[in-house]
Amino acid sequence: MFTGVYTALATPFTTEGKIDFAALEVLLEKQIKSGIDGLVLLGTTAEAATMDEAEKDELLCAAIKQINHRVKVIIGTGTNCTRTMLKNTEAALKHNPDGVLIVTPYYNKPNPSGLIEHYRQAAQLGAPIVLYHIPGRTGLKLPPAVLKDLLEQVPQIKAVKESDYDMSQVTDTAVHFAKKINYLCGNDDLFPQYLALHASGIISAAANVLAPAFVKMHAAWQKGNTEQTFSIFSKAYPLIKACYTETNPTCVKYLLSRLGVGGETVRLPLGPVSDAHKKQVDEILQSTDKSLLI
Repeated sequence: MFTGVYTALATPFTTEGKIDFAALEVLLEKQIKSGIDGLVLLGTTAEAATMDEAEKDELLCAAIKQINHRVKVIIGTGTNCTRTMLKNTEAALKHNPDGVLIVTPYYNKPNPSGLIEHYRQAAQLGAPIVLYHIPGRTGLKLPPAVLKDLLEQVPQIKAVKESDYDMSQVTDTAVHFAKKINYLCGNDDLFPQYLALHASGIISAAANVLAPAFVKMHAAWQKGNTEQTFSIFSKAYPLIKACYTETNPTCVKYLLSRLGVGGETVRLPLGPVSDAHKKQVDEILQSTDKSLLI
């Protein structure tokens, strides 16, 4: 269901902090032209946590209309409040997405019974669910045994976006579940490793800038050309790392601005990238193969 390259789309803002719909249109077209398989709207990279309901709906209306079924669409709806998550999901489903991305609740650190019920209630709304596991941001590490219970009790979960850096647990999870669901890489800098663990694709923030690179990597892997996959990855790797020099999506948006797609504005509590880091990122961008960039 969810295979290939999905870009976790950034939300361009004007210098006044409003959604920059002109830049959004340019970014969407560049992404689709690059050959991606899908887009994730209102995820972490979109700074959805700083957007109100009206802004989210306005962005979705504009983006969905422009995408026009050319690629798949997943909409982020997760929060650490089940009632709010359900409200977000209901609003998202009005736009007929291919799925919803629901992060494991952060801060609350739910126990297994609460976590299962959280996703069970989301499943009752009918959309395919991509479970988002990112313990570095949520503070909740999902043991494989609990994931097993989730998948058994909530069959509406069709995919997992895995963003854990504990490769021992990632491997354990992949061995047990990667052939049962779509197992999606959430760590751009580990894409080849995830492909080797039977990942069906990637949801990538760096793909805002490097969509052609990820598309080429995935295509090469699908053809069994591991050498080409690694060759492309090694060329893109410095800029992939540069995207995370400061908290995502600050550097992604700075890079987009350098590529002429919108400005670098982020919303508080995120701030602008430091001048020293901008210089570092600029140097890496200048040395990156332009065929790998949007």
